[in-house]
Amino acid sequence: MAAPITKIKRVELTPEQQQQAKIQELQAVIADQQESMNKILELTAELDKAGVLDAVNAMVKAKDEIAGIAVSQASREPVTNLLNNIMNMTGILTAIDPEVTEKLKKSVSRGVQEAELYGGNQDKVSIFQLMTALNDPHINRSIKYGLDFLRGMGKGLDDN
Repeated sequence: MAAPITKIKRVELTPEQQQQAKIQELQAVIADQQESMNKILELTAELDKAGVLDAVNAMVKAKDEIAGIAVSQASREPVTNLLNNIMNMTGILTAIDPEVTEKLKKSVSRGVQEAELYGGNQDKVSIFQLMTALNDPHINRSIKYGLDFLRGMGKGLDDN
């Protein structure tokens, strides 16, 4: 019977051996990815010729100044107003049923098509034509929708 193992001897690599192993590993990766490496080198050469690398390098060196400029620009009143308006509009859109907005989108699109169809007509509209137009179910439905919208909007203004 063999003697039991009581001591495990670890092989410790010297720093030079570790570095040599890493170099060999890197050489193997480069050999396997030669085509990709060539493309990367070509790309960086083209970026350098175009001056892009110099610009990126300058931007990295000036990152603190660029960040300061970006923050100062973003904190200006027009930008904060824009962001607040975007957040409010997002809130409005999330409160509305998507089916309603889809129907409204289609209706507006159809209305724009109709308006473009008759847009070149420079004839004046008479009061009689307006009164007659109210008998058109499509026009009447649109006017009723607009009046209902205005009524609801007025009620919303009273709540504030």
